[in-house]
Amino acid sequence: MDVKKWMSRLGVLGITVGLGATMCLAQVNQHTDPLNVDPEVRQGYERFYNLDFDAALRHWDNVAHQHPNDPMAWDYLLVGTIFRELYRQDLLDTTYYAHDSFLMNKRQVSVSDDARKQIEALTDKAIALSNDRLKTDEKDKNALFARSYAKGMHAAFVVLVDHAYASGARQGYSSRNDAEDVLKIDPKYSDAEMAIGIQQFAVASLPRFVRLMVGIVGVGGNKERGLALLKDSAAHGVVTSVESRVALSLFLRHDSRYPEALQVERSLSEQYPHDFLFRLEVANILKDEGQGMQAIQEYHKVLDDAAKPGYFIEARLQLAYFGLAETQHGYNDIQGAAQNYLLAAEQHNCSDWLRKRAQLNAGEMFDLLHDRSQAVRLYQMAAADSGDQSQADAARKYLRSPYKGK
Repeated sequence: MDVKKWMSRLGVLGITVGLGATMCLAQVNQHTDPLNVDPEVRQGYERFYNLDFDAALRHWDNVAHQHPNDPMAWDYLLVGTIFRELYRQDLLDTTYYAHDSFLMNKRQVSVSDDARKQIEALTDKAIALSNDRLKTDEKDKNALFARSYAKGMHAAFVVLVDHAYASGARQGYSSRNDAEDVLKIDPKYSDAEMAIGIQQFAVASLPRFVRLMVGIVGVGGNKERGLALLKDSAAHGVVTSVESRVALSLFLRHDSRYPEALQVERSLSEQYPHDFLFRLEVANILKDEGQGMQAIQEYHKVLDDAAKPGYFIEARLQLAYFGLAETQHGYNDIQGAAQNYLLAAEQHNCSDWLRKRAQLNAGEMFDLLHDRSQAVRLYQMAAADSGDQSQADAARKYLRSPYKGK
């Protein structure tokens, strides 16, 4: 064997691969902010998609210190801070949003003043830096995208936490306008398609009376157009690829297109098997589709993996126990449902809203099991004056007369 000849060929191959990667990176950089492909930014996203928010924020804090005048650097911190808070509040289980009933939900969310101030400051910082760049060049596509991204993330926060639908709708529409301007400048800037896709689908899905409530009458929306944009952003986006797939899965689930939603969600859970939410969502979709036994198996797989040290970062087990209980209830396993509602309520990091919801549902199961004393105890907890009150009326109703099933 001619070793020198093979070494030469390997050298040429290495150079070719290296050049190919460099050319590919250069092509990406043409259609996204160059900072989006920075190695430390990508490390932050890897941690973020494994729900290790603190580690992700440490990486992104370093990026912000190195690039203090780049609005995208502050956008990374904003998205990490917002989603860490939403996760802590049990607001990232998409079962909550898969149906329109959440629009009328009276859920109370207690975000600390410090967290809220930090989110507002980061939003203002990213928008101000974007505006500064746009004063110099009104066609700075990266500044337009950074502003769109900040507005879109803040809109999600105020809608999910404060139920501020009118404010969220206005910010979302403004985010969409900025994203449309980005695509006018660079039609291949795929990251910008996410904001438009979300708006297109959401607006088309809202009942007319809700549009009137939030003041977006006259704004156009088209579900299939929205889904198409999200698919393209998922396929070609740099910082919105995963988020676009999350939105795509949610919207498909909302429209009962379960096989498509499941395909998207499985791709996420396979790519990030240590992301507790992606794994949980596979089970949730199976439950909604009516594949209860498969859903139960998936919930148990998630719980089994959660028992392995270090497998998930701060798993919100209450979400899995609650979903499992809901599925068991649907299959008339009342005893199993009662026990898993109780387990959901007993988790130390459970939000007050979900705890009381689980207590109420557990009380209903114990009524069906003719254990009235246990049911009353749980209704009293769900009706307690402190904290979230969204379950209180139903709990007081069943304190007066036992739950008999629907």
